[in-house]
Amino acid sequence: MAEQRELSGTLSRNKKREKPSQPEYRGTCTIGGVAYWVSAWIKEGQDGKFFSLAFTPKDDQPSRQVVQSSQAPARQLDDEIPF
Repeated sequence: MAEQRELSGTLSRNKKREKPSQPEYRGTCTIGGVAYWVSAWIKEGQDGKFFSLAFTPKDDQPSRQVVQSSQAPARQLDDEIPF
């Protein structure tokens, strides 16, 4: 199986589904260099049908720290309160 490109993934129908709580679609994706399992359920909402998604890191990968999205440097907190 070929390695997936960054920020991409696949979904296909879950042929092993036995209960309504199990996802209707399963797949994989790669985000931030980490491989995830993707689970999808078809739900009915106010505007019609939609996919509800869940992402779970694959077990064979080390966990990675989440990168801060802000470009500003993190401020250090001063433990002394001036009042």
